[in-house]
Amino acid sequence: MYKASENRYSTIPYRTCGKSGLKLPAVSLGLWHNFGDTGNYSTMKEIVCTAFDSGITHFDLANNYGPEPGSAERNFGRLLKEELASYRDEIIVSTKAGYDMWPGPYGNWGSRKYLLASLDQSLARLGLDYVDIFYHHRMDPYTPLEETMGALDQAVKSGRALYAGISNYDGPTMKKAAAILERLNCPFVINQNRYSIFDRTIERNGLKEAARESGKGLIIFSPLEQGLLTDRYLNGIPADSRMRTDGRFLKDGDLTEKRLSQIKRLNEIAQSRGQSLAGMALAWILRDSAVTSVLVGASRASQLLDNIRCTENTSFTAEELDAIDKASL
Repeated sequence: MYKASENRYSTIPYRTCGKSGLKLPAVSLGLWHNFGDTGNYSTMKEIVCTAFDSGITHFDLANNYGPEPGSAERNFGRLLKEELASYRDEIIVSTKAGYDMWPGPYGNWGSRKYLLASLDQSLARLGLDYVDIFYHHRMDPYTPLEETMGALDQAVKSGRALYAGISNYDGPTMKKAAAILERLNCPFVINQNRYSIFDRTIERNGLKEAARESGKGLIIFSPLEQGLLTDRYLNGIPADSRMRTDGRFLKDGDLTEKRLSQIKRLNEIAQSRGQSLAGMALAWILRDSAVTSVLVGASRASQLLDNIRCTENTSFTAEELDAIDKASL
């Protein structure tokens, strides 16, 4: 049985989710990639145990993470049972529902029928009585927002989740959702959205400012733009890269000559700061107090440890921020 490091809380700072009492590590582990049925279980174990030894207490999942959908929850559930069971009260487990999971009209989007059924399935795969955070995964143009938020409220009040969250919402819809959940006295504490040096969408659609104004937390996914904001593509496309082996999220056409030039310039800025490009990209996000945590994935434990070092320097001069904007926008 795994025994956690006694120094696990001395590495990473913790930040409060908005005005709630919930704290998350500045760096959290996302299980979007590398934890499905195509992954190696011993590698998963090493990554998760290294994460917890380093102070990462938050593990982020969704019903559809795999491949196959559901397999990341199932594999993490095994890790919880076999390695982390005695540490459950030190761990934040989050999951989501909102994308296609099973055939028919009740396996997608944001109806009460789908969300609560999906949560029950997630709990069964995880082997848990409750998750700490349950998110609606994306805005639903077909279901009244009151119904979707009501399902999150029921998930919490039934004891199947401790907190509610929403993911991939824009600012105006997030404000409406927050108002509904406040009327229901439901502890909505966090938004999960994509954000990176290359993707500033939440600055344009109002989500970032709405989260700040509403006192809600903000956790970021894809902070490294699926690997483009690392040193991996500085000299072309490696044969074993995700771009070559898994074309679902990153394609050859994403690495244009302009983009490669931007990456090289950003790498020079990172080197001048004494950071890797990935480290600077993560630190750039964490520089903002509105951000609670940044989600990183990892295919090996050493990669995770490298990313954690970003917390050692999250301060930027005005000149550095201006140079990053000029290099990336």
